[in-house]
Amino acid sequence: MTAAMAGNRELVDLAVVGAGPMGLVTALMAARAGVKVAVYERAEDFSASAGWKATGLLSPLQARETADATVVELGERSLELWPSLLPSVRITGTLVVANRRHPGMLDKFAEKNGGYRELDAIELAELEPALGDLYGRALHYGGEGHVDPRQALPHLQASLEALGVRFHFGWVGVAERLPAERIVDVRGLGGRDRFPHLRGVRAELALVRTHELVLSHPVRLINQRHALNVVPRPGGIFVIGATTSESDRGETVTLRAAGELLTHALALHPAFAEAEVLEFRAGLMPSLPDGNPQISVGERVIAVNGLAGNGWTVAPAIAEDLVRVIYTQSTKVIHSRPARR
Repeated sequence: MTAAMAGNRELVDLAVVGAGPMGLVTALMAARAGVKVAVYERAEDFSASAGWKATGLLSPLQARETADATVVELGERSLELWPSLLPSVRITGTLVVANRRHPGMLDKFAEKNGGYRELDAIELAELEPALGDLYGRALHYGGEGHVDPRQALPHLQASLEALGVRFHFGWVGVAERLPAERIVDVRGLGGRDRFPHLRGVRAELALVRTHELVLSHPVRLINQRHALNVVPRPGGIFVIGATTSESDRGETVTLRAAGELLTHALALHPAFAEAEVLEFRAGLMPSLPDGNPQISVGERVIAVNGLAGNGWTVAPAIAEDLVRVIYTQSTKVIHSRPARR
C-alpha cells in the first residue's frame, strides 16, 4: 500500500465493503481477533440490505432439499457461532407442519430433510399451544433458530463501534483504492464486476401484527406449491415469507405474492384473519447458477457472493474462514466453493 493510495485517510488492516450480515459478522470476528477494521457501505443505512429484508431464519437442517451439502455444513457451524456474536439470537428450534388438506406432504418433506424429532398433537400442544388443536403432528428441528434482522444489524454495528470500527455509509468508490492492507468484498448484486454470472432473486414478505396469536417458534407450512415461513417478532409482529422469483427489479411486491403470503398465513392459523398488515417488503438476493456461495481469494481482495437467501444462515462460518485466511495470509478457503475463473 502506497502513501498515495492511502491519501489522508487512516490505513486499516481490513476494509469490509458491504454492511449486510456477511460483512458485519466478518468485521466483528476480525476486530475481535485484533485486526483493525473499517466498514464501507454504499447505502445510507441498513434498510436497503437484503439482510434487513430477510425473515432471519437460521434453518440449515431444512435446507437439504434444495441446498448443496456445503451450505448445510456452513449453516450447522454458524448455529454454533451465533450466540457468541449476537446475544439476541434464539436457538430454540423451528417447527414444520403440513397443510391440513395435504398431510402427506409432511412425510415427503421429512424424507428429504433429516435432523428432526416428530411430534404428535399432544407434544406439539406442549411446545406450541396455539397449534396443538389444529395439527395432528409436526416436525421439530431443535437445533435451528432465528434472529430479528432489524435488531441484529444495529446490534452488530454497536458491537463493532465499541471495538473502534468506523462505518462509512453512503460510500461510492473502487474497493481496490481503499486505504487497507486487505479487502473483503461482500457487495451482493453490486459485485457483478467480480461475479459476472450473478442474478437477482426477488424475495417478498409481509409483516403483520396480531395479539390473538402467540407463537414462540418459527413455523414452516408445507403445501403443494411451496413452503411458507411464519417467524415471530416482539410486540405481536409476525414475518410471513417468502415468495421468490428471478428478477432484477425487487423494490415492489406483486399482487399475486401479497395474496399468496396472506392466504397461506390464514391457512396456517385462522387468527391471522384479523391481523393488521403493517408492511409488504421485497428485496433482491444475489444468486449464482448453482445456487451455492462462492469465494474468490486474491492477494489483496477476498470476494464472497451468491449467498441468496442463506446470508444469515451461513455468515458466521464463512467469516470464520475469512478471518483465518486474513491472519495466515493464505489463499485457501476451507468452506465453500472457489469462484469460477
